[in-house]
Amino acid sequence: MAAASPDSGDLIQVGPARPGSPVAVVTINRPGALNALTRPMMISLATAFRRLAADDGVAAIVLAGRGRAFCSGVDLTAAEEVFKGDVKDPAANPVAQMELCRKPIIGAVAGFAVTAGFEIALACDILVAGRSAKFLDTHAKFGIFPSWGLSQKLSRVIGPNRAREVSLTCMPITAEMGEKWGLVNHVVDDNQVLNKAVEVAEAIAKNNRNLVVLYKSVINDGLELDLEHARALEKERAHSYYNGMTKEQFANMQKFIQGRSSKAPSKL
Repeated sequence: MAAASPDSGDLIQVGPARPGSPVAVVTINRPGALNALTRPMMISLATAFRRLAADDGVAAIVLAGRGRAFCSGVDLTAAEEVFKGDVKDPAANPVAQMELCRKPIIGAVAGFAVTAGFEIALACDILVAGRSAKFLDTHAKFGIFPSWGLSQKLSRVIGPNRAREVSLTCMPITAEMGEKWGLVNHVVDDNQVLNKAVEVAEAIAKNNRNLVVLYKSVINDGLELDLEHARALEKERAHSYYNGMTKEQFANMQKFIQGRSSKAPSKL
């Protein structure tokens, strides 16, 4: 499993959820600054996701923040370094690397997810939030133009009217609101956020890893299309998947299904 990048100063930590686990946990570890991101941290976070994406021992990834915040955004004391840097460089962009990662990413959000932190949360596939969690877009307050997708993604998740109010008034979304609006999958006590996120990740890791990767891809790619073309995409990829299977793979699939059906009655 990939280790934290050497230039991160342990501000981005990477390790298994438990010894031998196929679930990796990435932790933003700057609690004294509410996990505000400097440019070196952004590069280290992007590098961590790129390495985990290429690690065959990793089936799913949990992203968490240490302390009272998930991520409070960009460290504004180094704003010029961050915003005048090469924001188009995907290698230094953690959100771009999360979007390129074919493995499921579960966000464990306790405390604040602010602006860039909110955008990082939106790059996760599944979100577990603590009861204290607050998602806050402060781009309009501080005169920062969004560049990691918040202006486009949020409206597609919670609806355009809600997204406009959240972003233009800088109104926080609580964990309960997020769950009601479809942003958050699970709301738990703050001290259970990481455990629940790992539980979800381990449930994913028990399934066919190849199919999980392909399934995530077809869901995400289909969201970019209208329903007719998205269904055509699904059909096309299904044909490609089955045409690429060997007789041995079909036989193994049948054995697995037969083994499952002998243990429990079918719900079909």
